[in-house]
Amino acid sequence: MRKLILTVTVALLTSGVSVFAANNLTNNNVDEIVVVVTNDDFKEVSIKELPEAVTKAIQKDFSTATVLKAYVNASEQYKIEITADGAEGVVYIDKDGNWLKGTDIITAKEEGDVSEEKAE
Repeated sequence: MRKLILTVTVALLTSGVSVFAANNLTNNNVDEIVVVVTNDDFKEVSIKELPEAVTKAIQKDFSTATVLKAYVNASEQYKIEITADGAEGVVYIDKDGNWLKGTDIITAKEEGDVSEEKAE
């Protein structure tokens, strides 16, 4: 039994599983789930430095939103933290104003892999 518990614990710790915690441990009703995504490839930039296409897309699709912070990666993809109607969120967009899904984000590792393939 100890081996089973140890194996499960090691598997959970090494697999990068996200953990969600309720604010009040005595209350089993979860009112809010917080998902934290960390991507070290993005560097913070001034909101004023955002390309015009990005600014226009935000104004068009999130007209009531306020941009809190902006980040950019080496592929000129932007991570934008916004707040709208009291709710905060994160959206991703490229330099041309096209919205991105999480799977569309190019990380530094992937970018290096692509350039290595082109060199061959």
